[in-house]
Amino acid sequence: MTIETAASFFKAVQKDQELEEKIKAVDDAETFVKIAAERGYNFTVEELQAEISTLSPEDLAAVVNPGIGVRCHLIPR
Repeated sequence: MTIETAASFFKAVQKDQELEEKIKAVDDAETFVKIAAERGYNFTVEELQAEISTLSPEDLAAVVNPGIGVRCHLIPR
């Protein structure tokens, strides 16, 4: 259930511009988890890392660089 919480937090980040800006300024996992807890999303650093490992490169890029569209290669590598 907490893994689902991390996933729903990633979705919330994509929808909330203020939250996106806060997350962009974060450079460590503990602060990321604290910001999530302030918003009511409770998960651990380990659960966060597990959720990140399940994201596709495009989904991860959307969290890290919100507002930049998905970039796909015309010719797959």
